[in-house]
Amino acid sequence: MIGIRKQEKVVLIALGANLPGSCNESPLATCRAAAVALDRLPGLRLLALSRWYRTLPVDSPPGAPPFINGVARLEGEVPDPAALLAALHGIEAAAGRERPFPNAPRRLDLDLIAIGDLVRPGPAPILPHPRAHLRRFVLDPLADVAPGWVHPGLGLGLDALRAALAAEPAPEPVAE
Repeated sequence: MIGIRKQEKVVLIALGANLPGSCNESPLATCRAAAVALDRLPGLRLLALSRWYRTLPVDSPPGAPPFINGVARLEGEVPDPAALLAALHGIEAAAGRERPFPNAPRRLDLDLIAIGDLVRPGPAPILPHPRAHLRRFVLDPLADVAPGWVHPGLGLGLDALRAALAAEPAPEPVAE
């Protein structure tokens, strides 16, 4: 009998940081190191990484520094979304992430945006990410790695989602 391989899914993860890392490295260096760590997650492989963008903080305290944001596109099997979320939290913790209050400045933020076309209202993680479609700092880098992505819950493509946010400041690509 011929073995049937499970269908692998595209996994989209947003990366961001706006504080120096635990060894005083730049937010950009922290995000790059996190992308390497994502490629080491069991059962997943990094297929693409967006450009890096400088973005204004959203819902952060006054005076919060700008963020560096990007999106990673991975592929593989994700038998348990909660276990993947826990692995992302582990990468954040290794980078010195603290959670003193919602939207606090951070050394690293990894958000699980989507796993294939999975719609999961709960338990955590909610998929697709409940606010991804409202954030240009997610949608613009997402267009770099998955331009044909359609939000599985809303049925809208990136062009429509980005057009709805056209009045918001555009993320600024970082010169590397």
